[in-house]
Amino acid sequence: MKVPYFSPKIGGVRVCAGPLFAYVAAFLEEEKSLGYKAESTATLTHLQLISRLNLWLVRMRRPLQDLNEAVVKRFLRRARMSRNYHRSGAPTALRRLLALLRRVGAIPPADQSMPRSPAQKMVDEYRRFLAKERGLVPLTIGHYARHLDRFLSDRFGTGRLHLGQLEVRDVAAFVQRQTHGHSRGHASSVVTGLRSFLRFARYRGYIEKELGSALPRVANWKLTGLPKYLSRGAARQVLAQCDRQTATGRRDYAILMLLARLGLRGGEVVDVQLEDIDWRKGEITVRSKKGGAWVRFPLPVDVGQAIAGYLENGRPRCPCRNVFVCIYAPYRPLAHSGVVSKIVRGALERAGVESLHKGAHTFRHTLATDLLRSGASLEEIGRVLRHKDPETTAIYAKVDIEALRQLALPWAGGRR
Repeated sequence: MKVPYFSPKIGGVRVCAGPLFAYVAAFLEEEKSLGYKAESTATLTHLQLISRLNLWLVRMRRPLQDLNEAVVKRFLRRARMSRNYHRSGAPTALRRLLALLRRVGAIPPADQSMPRSPAQKMVDEYRRFLAKERGLVPLTIGHYARHLDRFLSDRFGTGRLHLGQLEVRDVAAFVQRQTHGHSRGHASSVVTGLRSFLRFARYRGYIEKELGSALPRVANWKLTGLPKYLSRGAARQVLAQCDRQTATGRRDYAILMLLARLGLRGGEVVDVQLEDIDWRKGEITVRSKKGGAWVRFPLPVDVGQAIAGYLENGRPRCPCRNVFVCIYAPYRPLAHSGVVSKIVRGALERAGVESLHKGAHTFRHTLATDLLRSGASLEEIGRVLRHKDPETTAIYAKVDIEALRQLALPWAGGRR
């Protein structure tokens, strides 16, 4: 085969005159906007990878229009066999390349380039129904739909769907397989998602039987547990151990202050935007995913100082509007609330604080407990935590052990 023409070096890498040659400069600009330096090892690695993909497409005689996730996956499998393959960020870089090519119309959209099975198409239809007709937020839609593709594939494989053939035993058997050995929360998620889909399927006329009501509810007794809160002074100990001399420490300290002082949920911290903070009025808007409600809160001085310190001396310059972003390139918003929980776990370990629960909600529970001990009523605590149902706040009543002793009935057996 004739060796293709190679251009002068682009970013230190030679790229052949293949289908990707015209888009390398645009990819470099995108890398720069994400915080990658032109001379960095990561940028060089990504360019080498794209150069190899470009040459591979030439040798395989594949036009650019054929490029999609399946082709990239095949290329990566072959590239991993090479000693020169750089694993650092390779799949992510190629996903960004595909997104760039789709934005400029060089390759078909994802839903057209990848063949979809009947099960996947049904999941897509169900997701659109939840978004457009029920108005659910993406996070809730993900929870409802995440088990559906597995259920349909398990029952019908990759072939045509015959939903009218579904029986109660099919659904019950799947639930038993998926929940065996898992937590009560996981079992509840499986049952809730399937029940919702079966009601949707009957509403659309895909099934005639009311299969959703045949699924039993997972036992979940309210107010049976205790809030997972930190001991007195432990929250201050955790905050004091944050290294505010580094960009990462300043970011994590600002996040922990929002959790500890305002009782925000992890997802609410992720969603805070730059325009949500009114510095003149000393207020912050909390974008709650619970019912889509947005609430304005007074911004305590110490919390505002923590956020300002991070914005001035820790947050990298990037086009995204989220307050909290990744410290290292590519600069992008924190992916989800799990990242906040990971920050909490790390902070607890550094401070040497023991806690049964190490997620973002630990500080929320601690704030509520401290308010109760300071004399706040359950109604006041519910307003701070933005609870819609008073019963949600009632769990904190069990924290005040001394007050509960006065309500306890004497034991007939007396003391031993």
